[in-house]
Amino acid sequence: MLHDPRPWWPLTDADDLREELVAAYASPQRGYHDVQHLVEVLTRLDEIGEHGAVVRHLPVVLAAWFHDAVYDGERDAEERSAAWAEDALTGRVEPDLVEEVVRLVRLTETHTPDDDDPSGCLLSDADLAILAAPRERYDEYVAAVRREFAHLDDATFAQGRAQVLVGLAEKRTLFHTAYAREHWEAPARANLEAELARLGVDEVPGRQVS
Repeated sequence: MLHDPRPWWPLTDADDLREELVAAYASPQRGYHDVQHLVEVLTRLDEIGEHGAVVRHLPVVLAAWFHDAVYDGERDAEERSAAWAEDALTGRVEPDLVEEVVRLVRLTETHTPDDDDPSGCLLSDADLAILAAPRERYDEYVAAVRREFAHLDDATFAQGRAQVLVGLAEKRTLFHTAYAREHWEAPARANLEAELARLGVDEVPGRQVS
């Protein structure tokens, strides 16, 4: 069920921008990267923050709003989302805040924040938290991703999906904050392994888990 992300909008004098972003996430062409995903990311930010994560709140929340503002399945969607953030926020907030939001949006392309980047770790973990979802929600997520690539035949999609999942599974750790690693790492690994098995990938070479 979709929920309204508006209560998380942090800029009191920018309702016009908020509505543009809500409309983008609500596009009927979206599958997984929709309003529900935005709400889930914002909710996970709160959850991690409530358990000890120390972050600059405003740039992380704004970056969450913009991180999938542009999504059409193309590889440069994060860069175009970052460009939208830069254009839309310039003149509304301080330049250093714009720069930090843009940096964080770009980081969601790789989900590889440095250990000494608490804001990046928080946003990355919130964005990837879907990997640790209960089976029913995880299956909904996989089906929604498939809808976003409906233009691909099953074999092509399966090959591309497997590459993405192997890339994730080979990471030393999926999550970077202490809370997420404790609560989400194990179920996320289980979900990835189960989906890879369904795709015919039984082993992930070179994976290290710590």
